[in-house]
Amino acid sequence: MDQDLVYLILSIVQEIPKGKVASYKQLAVLADRPKNARLVGKILSHASYFGEFPCHRVVNSAGRLVPGWENQRALLEAEQVIFKENGNVDMKKCQWRVGCD
Repeated sequence: MDQDLVYLILSIVQEIPKGKVASYKQLAVLADRPKNARLVGKILSHASYFGEFPCHRVVNSAGRLVPGWENQRALLEAEQVIFKENGNVDMKKCQWRVGCD
């Protein structure tokens, strides 16, 4: 894995404010790799090897949480992230708007 890309993605994740979320695609675009949303997910799955990052603030474009990560919802709720009835994050209310939050 390209270490420079790993640190770029993780530095962007570090910028997501409490109470906001970003999508994998959004992070890929911010890293100037718009077609690499899956690569972003792979990088985040290994983030703990590089330190502590607020990866719980990253969801898919529809607001779905990471399958099998039982604690993600609790972490987001503790930051007042709003969920819809279907269990997805309300992206209209909680998506990080770079430069606006």
